[in-house]
Amino acid sequence: MNTEKTRVLIIGSGPAGYTAGIYASRANLRPIIYEGNQPGGQLTQTTEIENFPGYPQGIQGPAMMDEFRAQAVKFGAEIKSKTIAKVDFSKHPFECEDEDGDKIIADAVIICTGASAKYLGLSDEDKYRGLGVSACATCDGFFYRKKNVAVVGGGDTACEEALYLSTLAKKVYMIVRKDYLRASDVMRRRVAEKDNIEILFNCNTEGLFGEDGVEGARIVRHRGTPEEEHFDIAIDGFFLAIGHHPNSEIFRGQLDMDAEGYIKVAGATTHTSVEGVFAAGDVADPRYRQAVCAAGTGCRAALDAEKFLMEHNEL
Repeated sequence: MNTEKTRVLIIGSGPAGYTAGIYASRANLRPIIYEGNQPGGQLTQTTEIENFPGYPQGIQGPAMMDEFRAQAVKFGAEIKSKTIAKVDFSKHPFECEDEDGDKIIADAVIICTGASAKYLGLSDEDKYRGLGVSACATCDGFFYRKKNVAVVGGGDTACEEALYLSTLAKKVYMIVRKDYLRASDVMRRRVAEKDNIEILFNCNTEGLFGEDGVEGARIVRHRGTPEEEHFDIAIDGFFLAIGHHPNSEIFRGQLDMDAEGYIKVAGATTHTSVEGVFAAGDVADPRYRQAVCAAGTGCRAALDAEKFLMEHNEL
């Protein structure tokens, strides 16, 4: 078992983690970044990104994360392609342990573990991920202008996604497993007012089909009842809007979180409930979940960590 000390430990990567690494490195904090089991985060499963400033021609998600990573390394961040398995924030400096049992002693910790979209569990979701399957209408909706798409879900998030897509797509199906929308009254009303949104109540998705990408979805209505019926809908995009879950499990019991597990931060800062521990990106953002927002909070977390270390005479 090895033990390593660092001023700043960054747990996670993606836009938040790599940006925190860039800023912490430029402040001569010599951070160590543990990338986790998905180096680069959710963007590595995204194809074309056109809404991040500085890329007018667009860029592939994995390529963007490679550039972020290279910039962090350029300024001195040490990157390890491993995960942190345990943390102890009950004493300072903080003690963490990686998947190999090695210990890391850190004066400050920045958490950037992100959040994961909830999927239905269909094998076709993996098959067509990036080829028609998406969990972010704001990210990928532009690619479906004048096309037919489907949104899975019946809550406020699903309605928001459907409404956004309705401004771009020719037709939007909402696949709702119940016989009603769980969304708020105002969201239900807005959806009802859109002529190009069709709600398929009492429906579940059985699978997707298509040659080089999604061309349609197989639907079952009233599954498991005498009224059960099967039919297909022709779509080019399949959007999941059944929620996200923050990747915060190893911090439970040590940091304050909301009911869904998102780490709580103090006001406009990245300070968590433990002094010296900061959270950035989607793990602390149940609202926006955009790469540019995550990068911004990664910057703020590094600045907050630098100030914390200065105030505690650890620089």
